[in-house]
Amino acid sequence: MTSMNPIFVIGSINTDMVATTSVLPKAGETVMGNEFIMTAGGKGANQAVAAARMGGDVTMIGRLGEDIFGEQSLKRLRGENIHCSHISIDPNQASGIALINVDDQGENHIVVVPGANGTLTNSHIESILSDVPDEAVILLQLEIPIETVAFVISSLRNKKRKIILDPAPACELSPSFMDGVYLVTPNETEATLLSGINVSDRETASEAAKKISECGPKNVAITMGADGVLFLSEDNKELFITPPRVKAIDTTAAGDCFNGSLAVMIASGMDVKEAIEQASIAASISVTRSGAQDSMPFRHELN
Repeated sequence: MTSMNPIFVIGSINTDMVATTSVLPKAGETVMGNEFIMTAGGKGANQAVAAARMGGDVTMIGRLGEDIFGEQSLKRLRGENIHCSHISIDPNQASGIALINVDDQGENHIVVVPGANGTLTNSHIESILSDVPDEAVILLQLEIPIETVAFVISSLRNKKRKIILDPAPACELSPSFMDGVYLVTPNETEATLLSGINVSDRETASEAAKKISECGPKNVAITMGADGVLFLSEDNKELFITPPRVKAIDTTAAGDCFNGSLAVMIASGMDVKEAIEQASIAASISVTRSGAQDSMPFRHELN
């Protein structure tokens, strides 16, 4: 990469508490676990680490509690060479946590308790946005208040900055919410909710992408796990991009790896198709490893 525009990740910072088990429990069922791991997570922080390891110039904007989890999160992010001066502390809320169960096939159940992430409001970021360079790439998710995400999009939608929205966790959004977004990256569940079309294969993903594009994003990329990515470009061209085949160990942060890597590729000047191809390779590497941030590959590994 010859040049790199700055990347601003606005989102959640959590501590992940992961239990591995042979089979995920059904409702009301208790199963015995195999191993317990506590590690850094949160969609925003995960994507920031993924981007930093891909060589991005990354600034994290978020909120933590005044507790040991917050201290550890800051230390970890700084250790990844991420700019953290815009991470604020809420003295009245605990830092966010995620409780994650992972089975032998790499599938997972996740419960997130937002904590201080839920108090990242417009007032905390309004002054920051005015200082974001015109050429910046903005990466957003939905583990902070929806109103804050909407404020960022509405504040920057008429600028040259490229906004990437990962609409996760899945939730209903108003038709105008994505208007002006450069790229939206739902998975099958999220695309189903956004479009009203049950996404189960390439054909239904194509239908959903067209429906989502009517809400205003310039580009749509529906991620379908090991099956690939359905990409609908701003000039209405459709492509299906297939990732490398790997044996999945833990899919917990695959989407975060994809989005963080994608932001770097776009910040470096790649067209969206090539950026998706490279991000798909990165995500394929991440699922062969355990953990969230720990699973993120470095740039040289893509080669």
